[in-house]
Amino acid sequence: MTSSSHPTAPALPTVNAKGGIWGRQLDRYPATGARTGYLVIVVLATITLYYELYVQGSVATALAANLHMTLVYLISISIVGNGVGALASVVAGLADRWGRANLVVYGLAVTGALVAFGLADATEKSVYLVLFAVVSFVEGMILVATPALIRDFSPQLGRASAMCFWTMGPVLGSLVVSEVASHTLAAHADWQYQFRVCGVVGLVVFALAFVGLRELAPQLRDQIMVSLRDKALIEANAAGIDPNVVVEGHWRQMLRRDIILPAIALSLSLLFYYAAVGMFVVFFATNFGYSEARANALSNWYWAMNAAALLVAGLVSDALKVRKPFMLAGGVVSMAGVALFAIATTHPGTTYYEFVAILMPIAIGSAFAFSTWMAAFTETVEKHNPAATATGLAVWGATLRSIVVVALLVLIALIPAASTLVGQGTQVAAAAAGQSPGLSASENATVKAVAADPSIATRVQTIATQDAAQLATAQKLSPATQAALTANPSDPAAQAQALSEISGLPVGTVTSVVTLGAQYAAQLATAQAIDPATQAALAANPNDTAAQAEAVGQIAAAFHVTASAATARLQALAAVPQADLALVSANGKPVASAAAELTALGKVPGADLALVAQYGPGLQDPKVVAELTYLQANAPAVEAAQKQSPSQWQHWWWLCFAGQVVFIPFIWLLTGRWSAKKAREDAREHGEKVERELTALAALAK
Repeated sequence: MTSSSHPTAPALPTVNAKGGIWGRQLDRYPATGARTGYLVIVVLATITLYYELYVQGSVATALAANLHMTLVYLISISIVGNGVGALASVVAGLADRWGRANLVVYGLAVTGALVAFGLADATEKSVYLVLFAVVSFVEGMILVATPALIRDFSPQLGRASAMCFWTMGPVLGSLVVSEVASHTLAAHADWQYQFRVCGVVGLVVFALAFVGLRELAPQLRDQIMVSLRDKALIEANAAGIDPNVVVEGHWRQMLRRDIILPAIALSLSLLFYYAAVGMFVVFFATNFGYSEARANALSNWYWAMNAAALLVAGLVSDALKVRKPFMLAGGVVSMAGVALFAIATTHPGTTYYEFVAILMPIAIGSAFAFSTWMAAFTETVEKHNPAATATGLAVWGATLRSIVVVALLVLIALIPAASTLVGQGTQVAAAAAGQSPGLSASENATVKAVAADPSIATRVQTIATQDAAQLATAQKLSPATQAALTANPSDPAAQAQALSEISGLPVGTVTSVVTLGAQYAAQLATAQAIDPATQAALAANPNDTAAQAEAVGQIAAAFHVTASAATARLQALAAVPQADLALVSANGKPVASAAAELTALGKVPGADLALVAQYGPGLQDPKVVAELTYLQANAPAVEAAQKQSPSQWQHWWWLCFAGQVVFIPFIWLLTGRWSAKKAREDAREHGEKVERELTALAALAK
């Protein structure tokens, strides 16, 4: 039983703490208010860092399109980022010797500047890749330092609550990404806007951390604090600790089965989370047709519920003083949700709110499992050496990022269809829908129609070949004339206008020729039987008997009539006014030729003419031809990818499910009780031990 009054340790020399902006060390364990302030800054820093790391996922499709990235290249950026992040996590193990606060403070300055002024202004994918790798390297170091700081400022009996706030970092970072994107993409469609906002936020948080963040001196943080009642004992013991000695062999101490295997298991269980962070927009855009804003809005549900569940998990776990039951229950619930998600992937009728319902158990279960795992893991590290906390977290960070690298390589192999849909799907869909940004409305209309019915191009080509002459005639007619003839093919005025446009003669001339042709049909036929020389002789001298006789003979021969009948026909011809004959002679052939062309045109089906008129010009437009050529080359692959994509993604989600199954058995390797009753007994016994030690120290001081 504990006593009613708590003994205090005698006053001891303060520990050697480094001050200033390069030291930032505290020589005493801070009071609750100050400690809470430090924890808040660390959590804000963590949220900001994950916001910066995940912001590209909110505009993945636009980023890929604008910087000409394939999906493989886009995923490769994450692979490179996680690869250098794993290396950085190992480097961050030095935080046990160098401290944590400076890594966080100045790392925030670097990442904020790179996001706001580097990534946002990248115009080439190679430049973007290099800058993202630098951001990921810095992030890999900081995200070892931040949970180490959380551990330093949180006793074991409040560790789950503290770690739940730290694990809110990636969750709230993801939530900020999706919230900002879903509410700003409509007004700011450019992908750069998201990065600039993110970078500015990072620089603001850097300023806050620069002013307000501190850390414990090594002698204080290198001890195990079970509860806040240990504060006096820890400070009393701190003066006798050599920080250089306690970190000797720290890597060897952390490379243990109960540290490495649980780190691997948790990393595998987080495969769904990492896919959600980087690929939800791609997944829902390519498989369910969601816009970037709608996909981000769906993510809001997931991250918000995850954040709320993290808070509940930490508080309840600390109240019951156990971690393992929450890890097991959370793991099983999340596993069930991932299975449902995998099944829904191949059901195109799955609605938005059905996905919301499926994501809820994943969010809640993973929150309970992850936050309590972080508490149990840091407690396991402390069991071996509390002075090597950052080293143990570096082992976890490097393991996590290495597994993510391998998983992303597997993802590339599992979803080749998604790469096709991201690379060509957008342009193919835009062209097929008649919305290509590089074409006019009429050009888009032609592309859309031909894409929907490829036979249009074949039919137009066939008609153009077999009716080339008639189509050439149609090209001579004005739209008004064509419309008039379509409405009434027998309209004399429309016919005269058509003959005029085809022959190139004035409408009045055409009308006169047609009228005279009808009026003097027999006489004009007689004239056609007389050769030009005889006609010229008669024109020069109508009374030339020789010419008359020659004309009668030609007429009789042509019409097989008697000489008297031929003479009568010649006399009828002579009665026609010379001016009329001259007009018909000069213009009769062009009008007759135009009439023949118009007659031939009238035999072509109106539907064929309308088809060629509607699509013929567009099919000769180089831009339309280029777009149709692109469609012809890529549409089959995109169509095949659309069919294959759901099943390929389903394979990936089942792999995520398997990762969550693997997580379960390794819970038993971590330190901590399964029974809340036994955990309370342990806490009581520890409290009694602390009081005995403080009493002994107080007695020695007298």
